[in-house]
Amino acid sequence: MKLTNAKLRTLSTPGKYFDGAGLYLELTRAGGKYWRMKYRFGGKEKRLAFGVYPAVTLAEARDHAVEARKVMRAGVDPGALRKSEKAKAAHDAANTLEAVARAWLSHQSGRWEPITLYRITASLETYIFKQLGSRPVASVKPGEIMAAVKRIEEAGASDQAGRVLQRVKSIYRWAVTHEVIDANPMVDLVPSEILRPRDVTHRPAMSDAELPEFLAKLEGYQGDTHTVRALRLLMLTATRPGEVRGAMWSEFNLDAALWTIPAERMKMKMEHRVPLSRQAVDVVQSMRALSGDRLLVFPSPFYPVKSLSENTFNSALARLGYKGSATAHGFRALFSTVANECGWDPDVIERQLAHIEGNRVRAAYHRSLYLEERVRLMQWWADYIDGRKAGTAMSLLKPKP
Repeated sequence: MKLTNAKLRTLSTPGKYFDGAGLYLELTRAGGKYWRMKYRFGGKEKRLAFGVYPAVTLAEARDHAVEARKVMRAGVDPGALRKSEKAKAAHDAANTLEAVARAWLSHQSGRWEPITLYRITASLETYIFKQLGSRPVASVKPGEIMAAVKRIEEAGASDQAGRVLQRVKSIYRWAVTHEVIDANPMVDLVPSEILRPRDVTHRPAMSDAELPEFLAKLEGYQGDTHTVRALRLLMLTATRPGEVRGAMWSEFNLDAALWTIPAERMKMKMEHRVPLSRQAVDVVQSMRALSGDRLLVFPSPFYPVKSLSENTFNSALARLGYKGSATAHGFRALFSTVANECGWDPDVIERQLAHIEGNRVRAAYHRSLYLEERVRLMQWWADYIDGRKAGTAMSLLKPKP
C-alpha cells in the first residue's frame, strides 16, 4: 500500500514504511524520518538516500526515485553517479577561478619581484576576481573573459586589457598542466581578434624595474637645478613635458595643493586640474627662491624670460644614461602602467592624464573630474615613487577600499 501525506503525518512506530518500487521512509527510534530507496545493481543490493521528511516531501521523494530508475535503465549505478557528482561538486568548490589563479600566482612568485607579484595580483583582483572569481574554473566561458577584457579596454586601458587577457590564458594553461581541468577553453582567445588596434606612436618609456636606479641617478645628478626639479614634478604629476616647462606661478594654489593648467596650454584645449601630492608641493615650493619673482616656475637658466627648451628633459635623460630607452613623455606611460596594474580605476587614471574619451556617450557621462579620487591617486603615486627609491614600495601599495 502506497504512502500518503496523511499517513506520514501520523507515523510514530520506528520501522520502514514502503511506498513501492523500492522507495520507503525509515522512522528511527530517535524520531528521524529518512527517505531511502532500495535497488539492485550489478547483482548487489544497494541503497540511496533522498533526504529527511518533511523537508523532502513525498512527491519530491517519488521524483528522486523516478530519476534514479531512469539512470539504472541507462546502465548506470545511481549511487556511483551520485558519488561522482559529489566529488565533482567538491572539486569545483575547491577550484574556483580565484583559487586556481592564486595557486598559479604562488607557483610563479619566485620568478617575480614582490612588486611585480603584487601588481599582477591586483590586476586580477580588480578586473577578474570581482566578477568571475567565485565561479568554478571549468565553468567560465571564453565569452565571459572576453567581455571582462573588453570592459577594461572601453575604460581606456587597452594595454592593461591585453596584459590581463594573457594572464588569464596563462592561468588556464597552468590549470591544464596540473590536471585541474581537462582542456583549456581560453586557447583561442587571441588579443588581436578581441582588442582594437591602437593607432599610437609609442615613445620610449622607462619600465618600473628601472625606476629605483633612475631615481638614485637623478638624486645625484649635477646638472641644472631647474631641470632636475622640473623632471621631478613631471614624474609626480604625470603631466606632459610642455605643461611642466610652461608652468606659471599664477596656475598654482599651493595651499589647496592644486595646479590648474589653462585650456590654451593643454593639448585638447580644455582646462586641466592637477592634484598635487605633498612631494609635488615641496618641489614647487623649492622653486620660490629660484624663480618666485618671475612668471615661470621653471625658467631657462640662460634666458629667464623663456621656459626650459623643448629638448631639455630628454637631454638630461640622455646624460643620465637613458638615451633612446626613455623619454620625458614616457613617464606618463610608466604612471599609467603601474596605476592600472595596482588596481586604480582606469577612468580616474585617464582623467589624470587629461585624455579625452572618444565615445561621446561615455564622454558626457564621465565629465566628472574625479578630483577626490585623483587626490588619493597622486599622493599614492608620489609615495610609490619614494618607496621604489627606498626599496620599501610593498608598504606603499594602493590601500584596500
